[in-house]
Amino acid sequence: QVQLVESGGGLVQAGGSLRLSCEASGRTFRSYAMGWFRQFPGKGREFVAAISGSGDTTSHEDSVKGRFTISRDNAKNTVYLQMNSLKPEDTAIYYCAADLFLNTIVRTRRPGYWGQGTQVTISS
Repeated sequence: QVQLVESGGGLVQAGGSLRLSCEASGRTFRSYAMGWFRQFPGKGREFVAAISGSGDTTSHEDSVKGRFTISRDNAKNTVYLQMNSLKPEDTAIYYCAADLFLNTIVRTRRPGYWGQGTQVTISS
């Protein structure tokens, strides 16, 4: 079992930055690929980024490439999403996710574990 707790959401102006954090429980964090998804009002969850257990492989959705960066610190059981050049259309609830397989996050978009979500609001 993996429990995920996100933090770092909030309200910022367009063009600003935020860093989301997701801390995972358990002693096998390195075994899990991690990801970030977001959900717009009235829509399903959309893939944002993912990272392998070792951190050497990452994937980012096209609309965030060059602006968002996923990273992880296995010593702290934490995955991060650095978000720069934020736009009002990035406003959403952001969810952390975990799965034993990176492809499950990147391709099927159905990871085994989810966090509770954190609200990100970008004002224009």
